[in-house]
Amino acid sequence: MKVLLVEDSLRLRELLADSIHQADWRVDAVASLGEALAAVAVSEYDLVLVDLGLPDGDGLDLVRRLRGKGLSLPIMVITARGAVDERIAGLDAGADDYLVKPFNHFELLARCRAVLRRAPGRVAETIEFGRVVFDPVSATLTCDGEIIAMSPRERSVAALLLRHAGAVVPKDRIEANLSEFGDEISSNAVELAVSRLRKRLEGVNSGLAIETLRGAGYLLREVRNG
Repeated sequence: MKVLLVEDSLRLRELLADSIHQADWRVDAVASLGEALAAVAVSEYDLVLVDLGLPDGDGLDLVRRLRGKGLSLPIMVITARGAVDERIAGLDAGADDYLVKPFNHFELLARCRAVLRRAPGRVAETIEFGRVVFDPVSATLTCDGEIIAMSPRERSVAALLLRHAGAVVPKDRIEANLSEFGDEISSNAVELAVSRLRKRLEGVNSGLAIETLRGAGYLLREVRNG
């Protein structure tokens, strides 16, 4: 799960990013409308959180632009503007939810989970392959109903491979999926995450295997006995 956070207050941006990380989601945090548009141009997001009072424009303009591009991803407005007409304007502009500051961070995460559940065909839907099930909203991977303990990076790799089960996922795509602004990861970090995930799947007898295809990427497949 990858979130784009658009908030001009450095302190609040850091606090919200920490909360999002605690949910085991990744986040790109930017401070302006221009930075948000640049981020959307190069990355795919599952959810956008946008403040309205940005230094280079109104957050509602960002919402309208994203909808104008045909993007259907969930968008939540987070703002100090709490009047009824302002909330109506935000929702009519294309936002899926509207949360007035100050708010409890646990409520923010709960609202994020709610809008993700309501988004048809989005990554909020569980992914199943063989005996393994991944729930991206709760960030849990299970095998026969038992939770497989793993790090956030391992879960991100698992989610990507499960979404493309039976197909080769290029290594550079996994690198991009794991990276956040200002925290680019190395090729070795991808190999380490894949190696650890492979061992975890083997450790619970998941019936799944991750193949390394040199020069191509990784392939998640079912192991057939006999």
